[in-house]
Amino acid sequence: MQVKCTLCDRIDTLMDSTLQAKRLRNRRINMYLCKTCYDRIDAKTKERHATGKFRLYEEKRQDDQFI
Repeated sequence: MQVKCTLCDRIDTLMDSTLQAKRLRNRRINMYLCKTCYDRIDAKTKERHATGKFRLYEEKRQDDQFI
């Protein structure tokens, strides 16, 4: 299976039987990142976490919507 990195447009080949290939086939929302782009984003995110000012905001859920 040939896949294209969404950031750098590099084309890679994945084995059809791998878990990542199956996820990309079945869930079209998932995007493929090559190893270099993935490592770059991972390093930048870890740097932001280390500053202490990084926060993830989640949506507030209303518990009474199932009543």
